[in-house]
Amino acid sequence: MNTPFPTKVDLSEDDKDHSLREDIRRLGRILGDTVRNQHGDEIFELIETVRQNSIRFRRDADPAARSELESTLDSLTNDQTTQVIRAFSYFSHLVNLAEDQHHVRRTRAHLIAGSATRRGSLAHTIEALYENGHSTAQLLEFFQTAEVSPVLTAHPTEVQRKSILNCQMAITRLLDERDRMQLTPEESSANEEAVGRAVLTLWQTRMLRTSKLSVLDEVENGLSFYDYTFLRELPQLYAGLEDLLASKDAAHKTVELPSFMKMGSWIGGDRDGNPFVTAEVLEKTLAMQATRALKFYLDELHTLGSQLSMASLLVQVSPELQALAERSPDHSPHRSDEPYRLAISGMYARLAATYSQLLGLVPAIPASGLAQAYVNAEQLAADLDTVHQSLMANGSAALARGRLRHLRRAVSVFGFYLAPLDLRQNSDVHERVVAELLQAANPEMRYLELDEEGRIAVLIAEISSSRPLASPYLSYSEETQSELAIYRAACTAKQRYGMGAVPNCIISKTDGVSDMLELALLLKESGLLHPDQARLDVNIIPLFETIGDLQNSAPSMDRLFAIPAYARLLASRGMAQEVMLGYSDSNKDGGFLTSGWELFKAELDLVKVFEKHQLRLRLFHGRGGSVGRGGGPSFQAILAQPAGAVQGQIRLTEQGEVITAKYGNPEVGRRNLEVLAAATMEASLLSHTEAAPRPEFLSAMEELSDHAFRAYRHLVYETEGFEQYFWESTVISEIAGLNIGSRPASRKKSTAIEDLRAIPWVFSWSQCRLMLPGWFGFGTAVQSYLKAHPETGLQNLQSMFKEWSFFSTVLSNMEMVLAKSDIGIASRYAQLVKDQALRDSIFPRLQAEHAATIEVLKLISGQDELLAANPLLKRSISNRFPYLSPLNHVQVELLERYRQGDPDERVRRGIHLSINGIAAGLRNSG
Repeated sequence: MNTPFPTKVDLSEDDKDHSLREDIRRLGRILGDTVRNQHGDEIFELIETVRQNSIRFRRDADPAARSELESTLDSLTNDQTTQVIRAFSYFSHLVNLAEDQHHVRRTRAHLIAGSATRRGSLAHTIEALYENGHSTAQLLEFFQTAEVSPVLTAHPTEVQRKSILNCQMAITRLLDERDRMQLTPEESSANEEAVGRAVLTLWQTRMLRTSKLSVLDEVENGLSFYDYTFLRELPQLYAGLEDLLASKDAAHKTVELPSFMKMGSWIGGDRDGNPFVTAEVLEKTLAMQATRALKFYLDELHTLGSQLSMASLLVQVSPELQALAERSPDHSPHRSDEPYRLAISGMYARLAATYSQLLGLVPAIPASGLAQAYVNAEQLAADLDTVHQSLMANGSAALARGRLRHLRRAVSVFGFYLAPLDLRQNSDVHERVVAELLQAANPEMRYLELDEEGRIAVLIAEISSSRPLASPYLSYSEETQSELAIYRAACTAKQRYGMGAVPNCIISKTDGVSDMLELALLLKESGLLHPDQARLDVNIIPLFETIGDLQNSAPSMDRLFAIPAYARLLASRGMAQEVMLGYSDSNKDGGFLTSGWELFKAELDLVKVFEKHQLRLRLFHGRGGSVGRGGGPSFQAILAQPAGAVQGQIRLTEQGEVITAKYGNPEVGRRNLEVLAAATMEASLLSHTEAAPRPEFLSAMEELSDHAFRAYRHLVYETEGFEQYFWESTVISEIAGLNIGSRPASRKKSTAIEDLRAIPWVFSWSQCRLMLPGWFGFGTAVQSYLKAHPETGLQNLQSMFKEWSFFSTVLSNMEMVLAKSDIGIASRYAQLVKDQALRDSIFPRLQAEHAATIEVLKLISGQDELLAANPLLKRSISNRFPYLSPLNHVQVELLERYRQGDPDERVRRGIHLSINGIAAGLRNSG
């Protein structure tokens, strides 16, 4: 019986991938059976015909197959189109699950076999550090000031629904069950039947949202990853690292590391271009986060109490534990001689009171009696420490290493607020609000007419004064009221949930010192900056985004640190300053190569400025999922930072479909968290192992960047009609209509590329398979460089590739993007451009640059074909792309129908379904 997805195993491939192929075969067969059972043989056979022709075309370059494929797809009815899109989209999702599970499988296989540790693991990094002469004491000192924080952000092109994710999680658990257990025939049959039910549920679950996401919907989606991964896997990571250090040095057998790695979030606090993030939304977001944390602690305490059943007749306890037990409101005679249970029952009662006091909620399992609420998470942690210390001191150390160990770490990491929530706003908004406040207090003040130095002088005077600027007796615009309200809400939240609840305020579009001082003034007005105490309760973080802003970042920070009033405030922040660098907008502004180079140079310059002022630099990397937005493998990206740029502390954004890919599977999630920690340690403690780039490397990069910048700007911003070409040849208009985020696609009501958000800009180019933001300009740049240096140019570029991690990482990421691009498919999208003259003037330029970039990339790397050095990714792309081509073809056909005025709702829905499927197949597309 035929099935529309793979059923045969190619035994010619490496045996280690046999299980992956088996999983893909099994899932494909189950999906095929589901389609047949739900829609009959006709649809089933149609999908099979499309599949076979697509494979013939993609793998065999059969021109007849292409003709047959296009003929079949172009003749589909709207209903048939919908089913084809759904089938190929869901297959992409299922392949993703199988690949993730295979990653877990191979990692476990290496560990079971006792293989050498692999680069990117904490075990490998710790070994390297010891071999390099570091002692355990030195590593423990490093962790005292280390900070690693992946920050989840809402994503205007995240196309996954949580209901779909839930179905996928069920399938993942069943695949994992087959790996970990030797199933009887009956159990195997039951497992396969359960997978069938999960796939059927997936097939019958609506892929698209019927209404636009609200901010709180985005918050809820983000919180689901705490259930899947973070609440359990982060404590596991700490435990593994502690045990690893203890195994290396018996003197530190009971070492407990500080909580240097914590999750962060922007969801519910990012107001840049999102008018729906208000003070009320901020308050609800923090309440939702606190609910998740406290419910987890309550459940864990309840279970822990059932496990620690030791009787006082059989064990001794510490006086502190005995006192904790005696304070318990639990007076059950059945537990009167069980001090640990009594102590934990009392803790549960206190936490239940906290839950009620903070959130107005009652736990599902009622407390044994009334108790005083915890004032903060530190009090809960102290009680857990009392239990731990009693177990350790009285012969029960093994019990302290179980659930209690992980709960103690969870409370330390997540507190009562789950994740520190950042606030972000555009500097233009701050500027308008400050101007209004100043003019309301002094009608003669014309703040917006002042130059930069004049603004700085006014702001310093106001920040240094304890006199409030805002008055309850004056009326202000809605914008100003909203801004003051959100900062005041943040101040209240810090007192309610803990000082770490809202620790950072980020300024988008920072281009000068006054932008940072304007925020400082608003913080003073909200009770978050205290002039009389020279105390700042949050970090003021500039975000440098455009090429010009990156170039001006170090001079701006140098000028800021020279201001005594601000320098005094930094003392209250541990003499550390965070700076955020924007990968997305700098790419949209100057192109892939120039963006990467200007980011690198900005970091070098910032390191020097911070050394000059004896401050600690913490960089926050605003990276997206796609290479066009700073994406790519995190480990290599962190190690490619210039020397001195990491300093044990790093934050980076995790966005959209990348959150699902990295953290939807718990074990994959822990591995990704481990990679971040390992890379930060290596970059901080072993950065001297790579020599500083040679002067000729730096000179070559400057030259390449200059050529690439001019080529990119000439195309995107100086070519007449390019804006129209972009809007007509991509799905940007249709993306703007999808219910996939709370923010609009553009910052303003215009089609100008300058106003378009970087995320939909990159996502649109990914959908049409051109991937322009990830490579354009490089081919021209290298050709120009080689022409200027005919004798030494190629050798120099090849040396850069071999010796300089920054350059090799840039080329590796570009290679991945190019491998996922398809100029043939992109040419079909070009046909959507109505003006033939415009089409004929622009697409050949794109085509030529694409070919040139691939040619020079292979020349520099010495490869005959793309991904020759990465067979795993090459095989993955080869396996999945025959199932993406039909989606692209159908998407173009539907776009033509839709734009010609076809009123059928199935056409619009089909476009949106195809967007989902293509994004799933590409994985890191936006």
